[in-house]
Amino acid sequence: MSKFGELIGLEVPILLDFYTDDNDSSSAMHPVLRDVAAAIGDKGKVIKINVDKNNELAEALRVKLLPTLMIYKGGEMVWRQSGEQDANTLINLIKDFI
Repeated sequence: MSKFGELIGLEVPILLDFYTDDNDSSSAMHPVLRDVAAAIGDKGKVIKINVDKNNELAEALRVKLLPTLMIYKGGEMVWRQSGEQDANTLINLIKDFI
């Protein structure tokens, strides 16, 4: 989890997407997240975290529903939501923290 601490400690907003490959809602978010990443460019980061491969982290963050999206900035969680979101909503949220 030390890499996680370094990642969320960045001064740009970091959008985390907790997902699994066998979850339809998670799969539906993949193209949305590509659009978000393209729109924010180097002003932020979009990181996908497979819960099956990072179970300890998901448990530590109490991820229960998928997808779960979080925005961190400077080591602080500034936003969290479970369920699908549209690209414009996510882009606007991230812009609030740039």
